[in-house]
Amino acid sequence: MFKPFVYAAALNTGLVASSLPTTPATLVRDEPVTFANGSAPYTPANFGHTFSGDVTVRQALAKSMNIPTVKLAEMTGYRAVAKVAQSAGLGPNIRPTPSIALGAYEATPLDMAGAYTIYANQGMYVKPSLIRDVRTRTGEVIYSRHAEAHSVLDPRVAYLMVNLMEETLRTGTGAGVRSRGFLAPAAGKTGTSHDGWFAGFTSQLLCVVWVGFDDNRELDLEGAKSALPIWTEFMKRALQLPAYRDAKPFRPPSGISSAVIDPESGKLASPNCPSPRMEFFLSGTEPIEACPLHNPMIIVNEHSGLTQ
Repeated sequence: MFKPFVYAAALNTGLVASSLPTTPATLVRDEPVTFANGSAPYTPANFGHTFSGDVTVRQALAKSMNIPTVKLAEMTGYRAVAKVAQSAGLGPNIRPTPSIALGAYEATPLDMAGAYTIYANQGMYVKPSLIRDVRTRTGEVIYSRHAEAHSVLDPRVAYLMVNLMEETLRTGTGAGVRSRGFLAPAAGKTGTSHDGWFAGFTSQLLCVVWVGFDDNRELDLEGAKSALPIWTEFMKRALQLPAYRDAKPFRPPSGISSAVIDPESGKLASPNCPSPRMEFFLSGTEPIEACPLHNPMIIVNEHSGLTQ
C-alpha cells in the first residue's frame, strides 16, 4: 500500500535537471541485499523469497517487489519519500529510513484513503471528512464542508502513477480484480503486512479496504486474497449506481510522451526484441538508445570499411 509513494518520489526526479531520472522503464536489480540503517542493518525479503534480476520500475510495482522498492527509495532519497507521504496526510511520524519503503509506519484506512487521492485527483490531496453537508427536513443546507486540499504531485507524475497502478490490475498482484469480473477502467494496489489491504479507484470513486485484527495479530493472508475480493464486489455494485457508473479511461495530461521499449533492457525496442511494449514518460525523459540485447551483431571490416 505504501509502495506507490516511493515510486511517486522516484518519478519526481524527472521534473528536475538530472542525467539519470527515474522513469517507468528504469531497470532496478532484484537480488538479496542489506541496506545501511545506522547500527541496525536492514535486510528485506521478497514475498516467496524469489528474485527476478533486472526488472523495470513498472514490473517492480505491478508485482509489488520489496527489494527493488527499497533500492528506489535509496536512490531517490528516503527524505524525498517521507516528504511525499507526509504531504499526502500520512503523518509526521514517518522517518527517512530504509524500512519506510515497505510501509513500516502504521496508518488507518481513512488516512490511506486520503493519501490515495493524490493519484485519483491528478496530484491533489483532499483531506477525508465524515460529513459532507447538513440539511434541514425541508432540504435547506445549513452546513457544507469546505474540502481541505493542496497539491502534492505534478499532474504528469500523478498520471504515470495511475498508469503504473493500472498495470497492477492487468498483470500484477491486483489481477484478481479483473478475473472477478470488474472490467471498468481502474487502478489500484494491494498491501500485505500483518494484515491485508487494497486501495483502488476509478475516475468517479476511490475505495480502500482493510482486513485484519484489532489487536494486530497476524492475518497470514495477503491483500490480494483478503481485501481485494471485498473491494471488487463493492465496486461492482457501486458501478450500478448513477453517480459512479460512468467510469472513464484515465487520460494523460500535456507533457506525457510514449515510446516502444524492450522491458529487458529498458531501451528503445528494435525489430528483433521479443516483447516490446508501449511505455509512458515525462516528455524529455524517454530513452534515446536502442536495445543492445536483441540487435544482430554488426561486424566492421577495418580493411574494407564494410559492415556485415
